[in-house]
Amino acid sequence: MANVCAICGKGISTGIQVSHSHIRTKRTWKPNLQKVHAIVDGTPTRIRVCTRCLRSGKVQRAV
Repeated sequence: MANVCAICGKGISTGIQVSHSHIRTKRTWKPNLQKVHAIVDGTPTRIRVCTRCLRSGKVQRAV
C-alpha cells in the first residue's frame, strides 16, 4: 500500500537533514494520511486521504 493520498496524490517527499555539525543525511517527510470511509462513485469505500483534503471538504464521508 503506497503512502499516497487517493484524492490529491500527495506522497513522500525527500530532502536532506542538516545537523548542528553540518553533517548531511537523507530523510523523508510522510504525508498525514487517514483511513476513512468515503463515498466513491456512489459506493462507500475505504480510502487513504491526507488531512488537508479532509479539512477542505474534498472528501464526502460515508456515515
